[in-house]
Amino acid sequence: MAYDEAARPDTSVVLNVRAAPGHATYEHEGAPRIEALNLAVAATAPHDPGGSVAEAALQGLLAASKTLPPALFYDEEGCRLFYEITRLPEYYLTRTEFRLLQSTAPEVAAELPPGATLVEYGASDETKAETLLRQTVRSGSATGKPVFRTYIPIDVAEPELRAMRDRLAQRRPELTVTPVTADFLRPIPLPERDSDSAIMGFFPGSTIGNLEPEAAVAFLHRARLSLGWGARFLLGFDTCRDPERLVPAYDDPAGVTAAFNRNLLVRLNREAGATFDPEAFAHRAVWNPIESRIEMHLVSREAQTVIVAGQPVRFARDETIHTENSYKYAQPRMREMAAAAGWSLTKKWSDSNDLFALWLLD
Repeated sequence: MAYDEAARPDTSVVLNVRAAPGHATYEHEGAPRIEALNLAVAATAPHDPGGSVAEAALQGLLAASKTLPPALFYDEEGCRLFYEITRLPEYYLTRTEFRLLQSTAPEVAAELPPGATLVEYGASDETKAETLLRQTVRSGSATGKPVFRTYIPIDVAEPELRAMRDRLAQRRPELTVTPVTADFLRPIPLPERDSDSAIMGFFPGSTIGNLEPEAAVAFLHRARLSLGWGARFLLGFDTCRDPERLVPAYDDPAGVTAAFNRNLLVRLNREAGATFDPEAFAHRAVWNPIESRIEMHLVSREAQTVIVAGQPVRFARDETIHTENSYKYAQPRMREMAAAAGWSLTKKWSDSNDLFALWLLD
């Protein structure tokens, strides 16, 4: 599939922490409000989401192998930089997935009867869901009726959910929108609905790749239980495992991803009383073939000591802070994970370059 530079980038996500004050949203053609966030926010953060930035940082920085939770990427500047990343020519993910979703949405909708419910996990923006919500029944007595009657977006960002509900009320008055403010990595009771209506979960954006594999299976299992037996589930995931394509996507020549990674340190200086010199740390993106993941690190250019919330944190030369993982799954591995969570594969689609997959599970 050829890249389409004009395709709408979508970065709808969920935060596994309290929404950062003043986080940014961006306006551009075809998308009323797109938040420049990433599901890494909800991925592997080892800290208490109710804790402070300093506590979250020190928990990782004082460990034997230093880490920072990816939740800390997304202050206002981090959101802005991630939005810029999605527009880079090297960052194939958003373009590839959106094109694939646009082309497959009619086939997905054809698997469901009219009056169905769509449940999107990590839905602070409706851009991707709209490709499904606009689908209508194509044959039989219900021809022309919307396939989806109800949309349940799940996210922790309550203001964004309210704004999305208001936008959809204007554009699709026939659609019932019932937002749920929740962290989807925890058990979620869904709103009551007509027990006879079909229901489909929706987890786009290769978001599952930002979860550790065990957490990904646990999430899929919880979704299986909350959606109920007989439900469908549309899952998007990144299948590209070519380092020559992956590494530039996470270490672009323009240095936008490097600025995004170093912005973690700027945030710690501002919010955790830290003394980092961001330029004393190099951005590094590496492909880990054993774990089948891209890793992002910040590498100390010299031996140094940094103060964080009054505590000294010592770095040896070339010591790294591990800031993010993004898993890339071969399809047999994803099939095993889905089966372990109680799902089976019904249909699957991929782009012509085998960079991204959409799977319909039941």
